[in-house]
Amino acid sequence: MTWSTNDIPNLHGKVAVITGANGGLGLASAKALAGKGAHVVMAARNQAKAGDAHTEILAAHPEASLEIVELDLGSLASVKSAAQQIAEKHSQIHILMCNAGVMALPQGTTEDGFDTQMGINVLGHWALISHLLSIIVATPGARVVTVSSTAQHTGRAINPKDPHMRENFDEWRMYGQTKLAMRHLAVGLQEQFDQAGIDAKALSAQPGLTNSDLQTTTQAHGSAGLMGALSEKLVKAAGMSTDRGALSQLRAATDPDAPGGGFYGPLFATNGPPVRKPLVRPGSDEAIKNLWQVAESETGLKVDVNEALATG
Repeated sequence: MTWSTNDIPNLHGKVAVITGANGGLGLASAKALAGKGAHVVMAARNQAKAGDAHTEILAAHPEASLEIVELDLGSLASVKSAAQQIAEKHSQIHILMCNAGVMALPQGTTEDGFDTQMGINVLGHWALISHLLSIIVATPGARVVTVSSTAQHTGRAINPKDPHMRENFDEWRMYGQTKLAMRHLAVGLQEQFDQAGIDAKALSAQPGLTNSDLQTTTQAHGSAGLMGALSEKLVKAAGMSTDRGALSQLRAATDPDAPGGGFYGPLFATNGPPVRKPLVRPGSDEAIKNLWQVAESETGLKVDVNEALATG
């Protein structure tokens, strides 16, 4: 059976936090979850776009319950501030969708000195999870969904000696590394949920070939070369709409039968309805250990479920 937003259960009384909810897959996800009754916290950097997205969602769902929180994943200070705002208003978080990201940007650094892609795609989300984890583990049936990509198959596990690829940098290899790391983050977090014996779930998803604003942003930076130009043309010609592309992460976030640690994506790799996919290179203990080591060292923050339970 084809899964669609019609299969999302009633979410009244639930709180969903979505990063990058002001455009692309994040906006499509926010609209779908709000339409099913969830209170959606739209965490986004560009506040003008967030305002426009807020208006768009209300036009589709006039009764939608929405909230905008400013979040710049390239700034640990901004992540902390956003998490504090969320925590002040919400004692439960049922869905944390780590959706925002950038693709194949030129070599550069965030304000904290991280590689731009590693900082935004991975370490910013790590910090957000860390700050909100005590609320997540205290929420019955909570879910954390990380967004990966087919590019994960070109990535390698994070190298603790050079996590920001300062030697032999390649924008596409770095993108693949960050998307593989996001899948490893879900696997490692699920292991902690299981060990702690709680019913929270961590899952990951990839949207396939989706015509979002991701490729346009990449091209605007002018560093992605021929691959970037081809990618932009391909998604415009054959990519799914953001509403369809978002279905994999929405299924991971809401399907009652989705297993912890599960991975969702389009049936035909780049297109098609969302289905559970096998984990190719599921993530060795060493790869997950390296991710935790690097993320803790770089951010100064832990993602430790037992500590979160003790302090919650």
